[in-house]
Amino acid sequence: MKLTDNVLRSFRVAKVFRENSDKINCFDFSSNGETVISSSDDDSIVLYDCQEGKPKRTLYSKKYGVDLIRYTHAANTVVYSSNKIDDTIRYLSLHDNKYIRYFPGHNKRVVALSMSPVDDTFISGSLDKTIRLWDLRSPNCQGLMHLQGKPVCSFDPEGLIFAAGVNSEMVKLYDLRSFDKGPFATFKLQYDRTCEWTGLKFSNDGKLILLSTNGGALRLLDAFKGAMLHSFGGYNNSKGVTLEASFTPDSQFIMIGSEDGKIHVWNAESGMKVAVLDGKHTGPVTCLQFNPKFMTFASACSNMAFWLPTIDD
Repeated sequence: MKLTDNVLRSFRVAKVFRENSDKINCFDFSSNGETVISSSDDDSIVLYDCQEGKPKRTLYSKKYGVDLIRYTHAANTVVYSSNKIDDTIRYLSLHDNKYIRYFPGHNKRVVALSMSPVDDTFISGSLDKTIRLWDLRSPNCQGLMHLQGKPVCSFDPEGLIFAAGVNSEMVKLYDLRSFDKGPFATFKLQYDRTCEWTGLKFSNDGKLILLSTNGGALRLLDAFKGAMLHSFGGYNNSKGVTLEASFTPDSQFIMIGSEDGKIHVWNAESGMKVAVLDGKHTGPVTCLQFNPKFMTFASACSNMAFWLPTIDD
């Protein structure tokens, strides 16, 4: 089944889970699309089975809190940032609920975490104005970049380069093998003082970069030339909430939640709005991602919703 405008418009909430007492701050699908794992401000980690459509287990990170949870390539392991006590990144085995390793280094809150799509490398960005490069096998930082402001960062789909959005006004592209030589490309965008960048993602085809903000607009860039292709707005975000925006796996559509619980969808090429879906969320939709393998997506406030299409087109 192919994603089309009509299929997207037909999506409805199939299941709602009320496992959390506070907002879900992040979730991540496994690469095979069979599970999704969430982190929440209530210090819990909930693992869901996407095929059976039910929560499988709940773990807690009461002491350190949990945010920015990401699957690694090893089965049943995740990395996540702390939001209490310190700013160490933790590597957890879900199988026995034990820490495998700690990654200390940042001295302010970690605001970006991206796992390499191809190996055990990951990058983190922090309010301490640095990006650090790590390897899951070593607690020592493998590389350090000092920046001029708050960073958002992500690997490209091939894991060869990573992009850093700095100070909400420029995007720098680094080659992973020679990042210490500085960026090989820098794109300067017009600064918008009404909002800050809160996220950066590549499309799966590697051609587009999506910048999300804590305001009422998203920006879509050409990943090679840095030209701004579209700015997407018309969704509610008056309180400066960090709302996650995502591409669909085919790179054709862009989606974001809003503070009134609705999901807005645009065509990436034309920039036209395709759908506004009502998720009946009780709070702002802080997290939203499409399943990488199956025709379903998830959205979250303090509740988690699984969506399915209602037509076959």
